[in-house]
Amino acid sequence: MRAVRFHAARDVRVDDVAPPAETLAPDEVLVAPFCAGICGTDLHEYVAGPIVTPATPHVFTGATNPQILGHEFSARVMKVGDAVGHVKPGDRISVQPLVFPRDDYYGKRGLYHLSPKMGCVGLSWAWGGMTARAVIKDYNAQPIPDALSDEQGAMIEPAAVAMYGIDRGGVQAGSTVLVSGAGPIGALAVLAARAAGAALIIVAEPNPNRRRLLAEIAPYAVLVDPKAENLMAVVGDLTEEGVGVDVALECVGLEASLNACAAAVRRQGKVVQVGLHIKRASIDAMQWALKDITVEATWCYPVQVWPRIARLIASGAFPVEKVITARIDAADVVAKGFEALLDPAGNHLKIVVRT
Repeated sequence: MRAVRFHAARDVRVDDVAPPAETLAPDEVLVAPFCAGICGTDLHEYVAGPIVTPATPHVFTGATNPQILGHEFSARVMKVGDAVGHVKPGDRISVQPLVFPRDDYYGKRGLYHLSPKMGCVGLSWAWGGMTARAVIKDYNAQPIPDALSDEQGAMIEPAAVAMYGIDRGGVQAGSTVLVSGAGPIGALAVLAARAAGAALIIVAEPNPNRRRLLAEIAPYAVLVDPKAENLMAVVGDLTEEGVGVDVALECVGLEASLNACAAAVRRQGKVVQVGLHIKRASIDAMQWALKDITVEATWCYPVQVWPRIARLIASGAFPVEKVITARIDAADVVAKGFEALLDPAGNHLKIVVRT
């Protein structure tokens, strides 16, 4: 069967691999993926990996490269192990891709995403979503309602990243919010903030194509080009008495963006770090102190959020499918997928791959 596999930096191939064995462990589920999104983590691997894909056997899963990619995916259940009772063959699911021990310090407290031994289907597991068949654990299989499309089911994973930022920031009905960066997670953060009831959403994004895309996705957002406009002046003009926003979500992973968020929040506001920094950032710690702000960091998401996000999408309040800008076949995954997403023109947000 076809499988999109990461071998090394700039070396992603469509390989012919053997399908999984039909014999399952009691807690395993055999699935047939519908579609899988290309994530920013996949792009980092493609450009500079291996980073999180395992060059040596993973401490928990034992997986090693080459790695079948795809951790944002939906699938149909084909077969279940003897101990699996919550899904059955024929069910449609969204895959919660984190795999983890349940008996370490974090697992015993339900904080599975914080385990230092955590792995991920499609990054550090024998299987991934960019293939015809995959084996996952029972807890990875999250049933989705009939109202959700296959693509919406695949989008729950990146939506969970964005929603975790919204939750950590305490965004609620009437909140004022700044989102710095309109990439795929930034765009989903805008939609999530709206779903949470934010009354004002300002988006700082220097790329004109991404601003154009976001204007179509979220016409209610106030879009600012931080290179051509004074972001702080816009924030001051739009917030009560010019105090700043309640919450600023940093979705870029750059020092300038983080500092802009700290400057834009009101006193006792919250800055939420959603984008991953690959370099150290210099900050004005005195400004943080004088404004008495809270800085929240996020890593992945609590896995328990899946049903909530599925309900939000099904209700129409969280239209995650709007972030998808292209659908491609696995055969075109490098040229029309990875390279298209790396194009600095910024013509795409989320590209979905079908195998």
